[in-house]
Parts: sequence; C-alpha cells; structure tokens
Amino acid sequence: MAATTTSAQDHAVSVGLDPQRLPRHVAIIMDGNGRWAKRQGYPRVEGHRRGVKSVRTTVEECCRLGIEQLTLYCLSVENWKRPQSELNFLMTLLRRYLREERAEIMEQNIRFTVIGRRQGLSAEVLEEIDENIRVSARNSGMVLCLAINYGGRAEIVDAVRRIARQVEEGRLSSEEIDEDLVARSLYTAGMPDPDLLIRTAAEMRVSNYLLWQISYAELWVTDKCWPEFDATTLHQAFRDFARRERRFGGLSS
Repeated sequence: MAATTTSAQDHAVSVGLDPQRLPRHVAIIMDGNGRWAKRQGYPRVEGHRRGVKSVRTTVEECCRLGIEQLTLYCLSVENWKRPQSELNFLMTLLRRYLREERAEIMEQNIRFTVIGRRQGLSAEVLEEIDENIRVSARNSGMVLCLAINYGGRAEIVDAVRRIARQVEEGRLSSEEIDEDLVARSLYTAGMPDPDLLIRTAAEMRVSNYLLWQISYAELWVTDKCWPEFDATTLHQAFRDFARRERRFGGLSS
C-alpha cells in the first residue's frame, strides 16, 4: 500500500478513499486519444493535445494522494507504424511537455524517470528527458515514470541479452538465473511491480505493457477515452481496487 503523509491521508479521506488501501504503484495505458478526437470532429492530433491535460490532472492527484509511483504508457515500439505526420506531432508534444513540466516536477518533489529504448528518439527529446532525470534525481516524492519507445517483449529481450552477456563472460552461471535476476535486468530494476493497471477506452488487453511486472496487478478498465480521464475517474479506480482481495495465488483469509 502507498506510504502516505498526514496531508495525503487527509486528502484521501476527503475524496472518500481509504488511505490504507491505496495502490503503491499505478500503471496506466492511456488509450483513445484519436477516437475521442474523431467523435468530437477534431483531427487526431487534437486528441493527443487534450490528453496532456489528463496527464497533468492524474500526476497532480496521485501526488496529493501519496501514491509512490505512477507509470504512464506514452509511446510503444509499435507506435512507429503510425503516419509520419502524427509521429512528428507526438515528438513535438512530448518535448514540449518534458520542458514545460520541469518546474512542476520540482515543485511537487517528483522524481522523474523513463523506461524504453533510446534508439529512435530524437536528440532533442533525449536532451529533455535527461535534463528532467538530472534535476529531479534527489527528489523524494512520487516517482513519475514515462514508458517511451517501450515494449514489454523488447524489454524482456534486452534483459535476456544482458544476462546472456554475463554468462558468456563467465561472470554468471546458468544455475544462478532466477526470477530475481531477471527482474533486476529489466528496465524497471529497483521499482515495485504495479499494484493496479488502468486502461482507458474500454480495450480489454494489456498491449505489450509491463508484461513481466503486471503478473499480479489488478486490472481496471474504463469506457472513457484518455482525454476524458479525470480525478473522479481515478478515484473510482482506487475505490474498486480497495474492494478487491489480492491473494497472489494463495487462499482467501
């Protein structure tokens, strides 16, 4: 469960949440930007622009509630198949977000990090990513992790390659390979596994997201598209999470 301060506990109670039954780590698949835009008669890129507002709202509310980590699926390795014009807009939007949110990250005491492959990202985007990581490295509040150019299978492949190199170099024997070693070899090494995975736009799949890490995560799906996601929807996800019994393969008490 999330380790909350007194102010975070008070805020949780004020919005009808049990501060002792909040998830420690929340992961979100932010889906439906394009569909929302189409329904409104807007171009797809407007959905991405409006989605940034939902990101801000969600980050701020998770900070208020004392959530330990929030991981957002921003760009998958499969998204490179989209039209180049949309990709260019996404990269511009991402760069602007990283730059404009820097002050807020520091004000909220957020520690910023990123998972995914750096290859394929522009030097300008990487520069903003690295600067946010650098300036927030000593912050002690919520960890905000963006999954950018990320794929769960790619992550596992990279982990296997890392382990294989150690075996080839004689620094590791095959008998020493266990779940803990694999976990330490993933992009998310040192992070807690997600307790709750939220997906918007009513899609009932995990879309190659944190495949190893969500083995025992609770799944919560909403019909709302990401630009419609707000604090009230987040609270509903947390209430539903609090009512679930997490047995991790064991028996109920």
